[in-house]
Amino acid sequence: MFSGSCGLELSSHRQIVLYSPHMASVERKQEKQGPFYLGYGSRRQTSAEIVTEARHSLRTLRTQRPFTPREEHRQLFGASARTRDGRPPSSFSLHAKNFEAPDSRPSSGTRLSPLDHKPRLPLSLDEDYSEVEKAVPKPPGERLDKAGSGGTRTRLVRARSLTLVPSMTQHSNVPHAEGVDEPTLSVKPSKQVHRESFSLHSGYKPERTEKSSEILTRIPIKHSGTPRPSSADLSQAKRTKTGAEPGCRDTAGSDATDESVFWTSEVLPILQTFESVAPGGIVSKETIERLCDACASLHSVLAEKGMLGRRFKKRSSILQALFRLIDLGSDQLNLTLAKIILALNVSGNNLLNICKLVFKISRSPRNDFLFQDNPIIDSLLLLIQCEDFKSSGETVLYCMGSLKLLSGNSTLARLLLAKDFIAVSLQLSQQLIQLSDPKTFPNDRHMLAGHGQPAITGHILVQVTAALRNMADLSESRSSFLSNDVFSTLCAVMDHHQEDQDICLNVARIFSKLSSYAECCYALAETSSCYRLFLALLCKHSRKQALVVRLLFTLGNLAARSNDARERVYEVERSIDVLLELFQSYLRVPENPPDSENHMHEEEDVLIKLIRVLANLSIHPTVGMALAANTLCVQLLLKVMEVRSVEESTELVVNASTTINNLSYYQGESSVVRVQHAHVSELLLRLLLSSNMAAVLEATRVFGNLSQIEEVQHFIIRNQVHQFVVALLDSKNPDVCFSACGVLTNLTVDPKNRTIINEEGAIHKLIDCLRDFGPQDWLLATQVCQTLWNCTEDTQQEYAQELLEILSLYSDQKALQWPSSDDIKAYQEACWELEFLPVAERLKKRMQRYVNVLERISEPS
Repeated sequence: MFSGSCGLELSSHRQIVLYSPHMASVERKQEKQGPFYLGYGSRRQTSAEIVTEARHSLRTLRTQRPFTPREEHRQLFGASARTRDGRPPSSFSLHAKNFEAPDSRPSSGTRLSPLDHKPRLPLSLDEDYSEVEKAVPKPPGERLDKAGSGGTRTRLVRARSLTLVPSMTQHSNVPHAEGVDEPTLSVKPSKQVHRESFSLHSGYKPERTEKSSEILTRIPIKHSGTPRPSSADLSQAKRTKTGAEPGCRDTAGSDATDESVFWTSEVLPILQTFESVAPGGIVSKETIERLCDACASLHSVLAEKGMLGRRFKKRSSILQALFRLIDLGSDQLNLTLAKIILALNVSGNNLLNICKLVFKISRSPRNDFLFQDNPIIDSLLLLIQCEDFKSSGETVLYCMGSLKLLSGNSTLARLLLAKDFIAVSLQLSQQLIQLSDPKTFPNDRHMLAGHGQPAITGHILVQVTAALRNMADLSESRSSFLSNDVFSTLCAVMDHHQEDQDICLNVARIFSKLSSYAECCYALAETSSCYRLFLALLCKHSRKQALVVRLLFTLGNLAARSNDARERVYEVERSIDVLLELFQSYLRVPENPPDSENHMHEEEDVLIKLIRVLANLSIHPTVGMALAANTLCVQLLLKVMEVRSVEESTELVVNASTTINNLSYYQGESSVVRVQHAHVSELLLRLLLSSNMAAVLEATRVFGNLSQIEEVQHFIIRNQVHQFVVALLDSKNPDVCFSACGVLTNLTVDPKNRTIINEEGAIHKLIDCLRDFGPQDWLLATQVCQTLWNCTEDTQQEYAQELLEILSLYSDQKALQWPSSDDIKAYQEACWELEFLPVAERLKKRMQRYVNVLERISEPS
């Protein structure tokens, strides 16, 4: 396999001196002086050349994604930054008594006349009677009214039990609402009242709604001198309701008859099954199964008859029977009950309690299998798309909380993905962003944060973003994240909730997961708002390690893949200052006694991700030159190498040395790395002497750039670093050999150094490298030939014949074996033709001359 296929993983030796000026006179006449890496002319580079150049220049850094452990207990918020007083609970108890009867009443089709007194009442169907009664003023007691003509004394009616009132006007023909009861008004007459008939005003006809009609049944009516109905009027109203008037065909009565038959034959037997089980005590598994089957049958017969929703007159009786079964305490049964209760279109507190009940069931992982074949998930998805957040925010919260918990199960997550859950969540997020914008509802304190307490929109968004975080774990979900404009929406969510650490952390986790994949990383890189946002959050939440480390990881991914992303990060105002301030904040010298081990690990993780950002940013020429000239940046990197040992903080120290390597590529006079080359060399020597091969490799790479400096060359020879570098040629790692060749190439420019290095057996080891790695890695073969060119400057004839045979074989394209893959073959052929062959041909000519000289010497005179 071609070891050099990942070009960005290799060392930087672009500035290495690859050609010695001390050449034989004949060669000076025949060959143009100059390093091999120059001379492609002005022609456009091929893709192979671009990858080749990447290997010779700067290097991106990789690192592991921050680890997020699974929460042991399923909760709404888990390890949240929210205070317990400011968030809805995850634990609660629910019983049949928590469900209210008013919601189970069907609406009335009767139109009522307007009231003189119009109290302002809450219009929720599910508010408690006691709350309504408190809001309604008490009717006045019995008193005399002297305003009547002739001093007639009339006693006012005390309102008692009121139900809905049919129209008392005989000529009015109000159609009945389909499938709705029509209760009548019942007023107990006073003994001292004149028996005069009266009718309520029929000129005003309010809109018939279930909410208004239900509340009106509980409002005492204040009469102002209006006559009371006679018994004849009440009888007439009764006949009007029942349709008993002769000569009229009663369609409503026919429908009622059909419903009565349906109730008696289909529904009542199922309800009797429910009634046969007494709540309380231990219920057998067989009984639970029987009740679940009965619920399924009830749902089926109601659906076939079209009686789901609010159409059925006996809906209240069905709901009461279903609510009663909740006290049996079976999760399996309760989930079945929730399905049919939601299908009956409950609202208000009953809807909230059902969503709480489903959430309670979803909190237990052992119940996940109950949701797999249950359409309750469809009901929950429908709810979060239809509910009004301003009036039912808590309902949506628990509904979304259930979906979040279920998405933690990979099987259920795939089920949600198939139901387009990501698109639904995206739409919900966009609506919540609008509701949380103060410009949208400037006077609405329920939806907006007030007095330091988070808004309900924020609570819901915590669930939405946590669910999307779970969905991001599925490899199948990436196409959905790419096709639904998720990245810009999630950036908007973070931007609107920068103060909410829970939301920001969830979104940061989504980005850290998705940006690890190329297609998602490129999509996020094109989201222009993310750069400013990420840096703003790093500044605002600089000590929130979990958030900081994920934002840095995402920035590092963007900078690793996109040159445009590197430039955009750099162009954000004070971006480099923010990163270096974070660097200073988290870089601490270990204390004695040492700090908490976990705390030190968290700080080190931040530094690893932060240094990786700097290393990847430095690949951009403008950014790289700016960082190389930034004294604070270089000093912080060197301090890491000073105070942290490679044995204890391997990745941190290696990342710091890699960044130094990238910065050492820039040779300008302002380069702090090159100005401080003596101090850098001392630190590199420590890495070379370590037992960690990754640290040794990075130190060798840095020496490959700095060894152009004469003082650094003297340091290497004086400290016998060259012996260690020559020994690295025996490594079976092609990257190590490549880096060692770079250092040796620069050292052998000086004839004194060349002699010392050849005495260490460098030429023999280089020929072995060429033989072992040549056909698999033509870039490494090129570097070996360049090193051999300098090492054989002083006529090393003893190796000429062996080297000539290898070069002759490698120069014959037909004699080589190429990979079967067309892509890899095309790449290797390009590297062989453009990189290796020019260098090999020149070296082969030299070896041929040496062989000719040897042959002439060996010929008999």
